[in-house]
Amino acid sequence: MILHLKNSVSKGNAKTIADSIGAFLIHSDGKNVLISGSGMKEVPASIENDVDKSWVFDTDIQLASKKYRSNKREVKIGNSIIGGTTNSTMLIGGPCSVESEEQIRQSAELIKSMGLTTLRGGCYKPRTSPYSFQGMGLDGLKLLAKMREEFGLNIITEARDATHIAEIIEYSDIIQVGAKAMYDQGILRACAKTNKPVMIKRGFGTTLKEFVQAAEFVLSGGNENVILCERGLRTFETNTRFTLDLCGVAWLQEHTNLPIILDPSHAMGYAYGVPVLSKACVAMGIDGLIIEAHPNPKVAKSDASQQLNHEEFKQLFETLKPVASAVGYNMI
Repeated sequence: MILHLKNSVSKGNAKTIADSIGAFLIHSDGKNVLISGSGMKEVPASIENDVDKSWVFDTDIQLASKKYRSNKREVKIGNSIIGGTTNSTMLIGGPCSVESEEQIRQSAELIKSMGLTTLRGGCYKPRTSPYSFQGMGLDGLKLLAKMREEFGLNIITEARDATHIAEIIEYSDIIQVGAKAMYDQGILRACAKTNKPVMIKRGFGTTLKEFVQAAEFVLSGGNENVILCERGLRTFETNTRFTLDLCGVAWLQEHTNLPIILDPSHAMGYAYGVPVLSKACVAMGIDGLIIEAHPNPKVAKSDASQQLNHEEFKQLFETLKPVASAVGYNMI
């Protein structure tokens, strides 16, 4: 249940009321907002006189629900805005992993030359095998920060676990919560305490409800800048890495108020399929694409098979523009 308290209720009294019913308290759009579990179906009699408006829900998808907020939320990323009524699809590019200064500089130069604004690059890699490249860690984050300073780009990078979330928050402009980390409450609660945009990737065995409830952890802590990212599910199929759930995206667009980014690189697992999948994604009127691009994918230290080279990435951008235009969107 979500409760908007009357404007006459002070922040101090709002905290007392929240504690009395075991609810979260956030301050949104100048209002004191209480969020309780979906088990609460009626306004408690003890606080009836303090409540201006209330919403009842069948599940714990509440702050992210269109039943609560019918318009899509806006999220500001640097000087750009996605979501809301902007009808913009942001293309985020860069390598799977930061491997060296030369490599990430070439990637930053590519993004800047194309008029794009946001560079991706992993520093703490949640690899399945302990023998795979684990990322450059803090040194990689410092290289990303250096590219931001030199090229004026936004930086998005992934938190692997809660041990380094403070570093990720400090160095990134968008905090990426990976598919393997979306259940990590240490990460989610830390992200709730910042106002930086947080992009949560759907786990490859995660239901839509579980996915959005991960976003609720961040929203209920006071950070309204949450983005959902669909990156493919594990199914019975073995000829592709995962299966991109466009049906799930349609459900999210219908039922949630959060911007949505899609990741066709991880879903397909092979570079040849990324361009056609990207077109399908853009045709759905999404808020962003995050695509892996490497100066020389053949020598990439992680996910080499799915990364586009820089020329392929530039060509893809050009082919996506008319698709976006056809559905009333603009590629940025």
